Amino acid sequence: MAPPLAARTAKSLLKDFGKSFAQNSSSPRPSDYLGDIMLHIPFDNSYARLPDRFYARQGPTPVATPGPIAVNAPLAAELGIDPQALTAPEGLAVLAGNALPEGADPIAQAYAGHQFGGWSPQLGDGRAILLGEVVDREGRRRDIQLKGSGPTPFSRRGDGRAWVGPVIREYLVSEAMHALGVPTTRALAAVTTGERIQRERAFPGAVLTRVASSHIRVGTFQYFAAREDTEALRLLADHAIARHYPGAEGAMGLLDRAVAAQAALIAQWMSLGFIHGVMNTDNSHVGGETIDYGPCAFMDGYHPDTVFSSIDQQGRYAYSNQPNAGLWNLAQFASALLPLMGADTNAAIEAATEAVYRFEPLYQTEWLSRFRAKLGLATAEEDDPQLIDGFLTLMAGQEADFTRSFRGLAEGTARAEFADPAAYDAWEASWHDRLAREGRPLAEAQAAIARVSPAIIPRNHRVEEAIQAAVGGDLGPFEALHVALAQPFDADPASPCRAAPAPDQRVLRTFCGT
Repeated sequence: MAPPLAARTAKSLLKDFGKSFAQNSSSPRPSDYLGDIMLHIPFDNSYARLPDRFYARQGPTPVATPGPIAVNAPLAAELGIDPQALTAPEGLAVLAGNALPEGADPIAQAYAGHQFGGWSPQLGDGRAILLGEVVDREGRRRDIQLKGSGPTPFSRRGDGRAWVGPVIREYLVSEAMHALGVPTTRALAAVTTGERIQRERAFPGAVLTRVASSHIRVGTFQYFAAREDTEALRLLADHAIARHYPGAEGAMGLLDRAVAAQAALIAQWMSLGFIHGVMNTDNSHVGGETIDYGPCAFMDGYHPDTVFSSIDQQGRYAYSNQPNAGLWNLAQFASALLPLMGADTNAAIEAATEAVYRFEPLYQTEWLSRFRAKLGLATAEEDDPQLIDGFLTLMAGQEADFTRSFRGLAEGTARAEFADPAAYDAWEASWHDRLAREGRPLAEAQAAIARVSPAIIPRNHRVEEAIQAAVGGDLGPFEALHVALAQPFDADPASPCRAAPAPDQRVLRTFCGT
């Protein structure tokens, strides 16, 4: 459980942060339109109707000269928004934070969290503004958030801005994850700001418009649990259940569903060689979406201890540690929910512990299912884990490319990924024997593998190429990569995005955007 704090309410803490949105004369208001805005966003803002200690009312800070990077027209249409209106000057003004459409109710959400295991009682949206929520064409409630939109009461002396690199990375990777079928936040748009953002040097500024089923994190619950605000915890739990798990019964039901969702999500990450990089509790989404693409990466050469994040010095969030990190985060979630689980504390702890322990068998089941599919297996045998582990061990020992090795099983080219092909041949024989016992022809298995093993992923060096070109004003590499990533399983064999990077091209460290 989070350590106890002095008895101060979240509301009193928020009052310490300076001027609110209503008092901030530099923030745009719904009346601050540029001409006659035709952009219509059908807002229905349920989170902003929660008590004011859940957030700070805060508008985005206007920028100098908004310019387009990308607008996600299919996603806009899903949300009931005219894509053409987003590309007009008035739409760019909204995407950059220079104007607010009618119905927006901008807020910065409060939350806490464990960051690399260390407790931070006060985090919150330090560079993001939730404009509001829409109910999309399929009846799903979704947040629309500006990221990099200026300082908020939670900025902790930061500038609240983003530069073009992290914006392009999150746009490309989050949309690639969506195309791969992974639950994820989405990118609706990205714009430049006409301003320079100072990091290790000055970079062009940008704002990302992010869409999510919500932005409720484990850290959101921790924020109120640490303040012993049981009323807020109950309101938050009811809100989260209504949005993510309708029909779940109370806090235990919420925990059970979140455990299952995280088990499925992390198993899917593992099956794609994806490393989140910063699995803090404030980056753990209670609805089971991938959120906050900072120092994330897809592996090239496989090794279970691979780390990309420049700030993960101890490998806490290495590829192989992600299931344990997810379990640890769920234990913190359970601790935060204990006040809602009845007056008998011991019974509540026992029930919550049992719920969290269900993560491991759920995860193992999901992991086996996904990796069986990546070997083209349609049935289950007791020795399948050994067959899968044998291939992964072989890959790790020879630093074979994760994506190309599995895709190579589908295309008959896997052998070329191994420096010692004889070792691969021995494993391949056992794989063929397994398929024969199942009675599945190799061609049928290969077709099944191709449906779950991508040919194209957002490789680090390709993303970095897109970022560097964009810094120089060239969006061509970004646009080409974005198009390629939209069809990850049906990629053109001639596409340069399929090629594995040469060793001197590999990007071995990724960075947060702050």
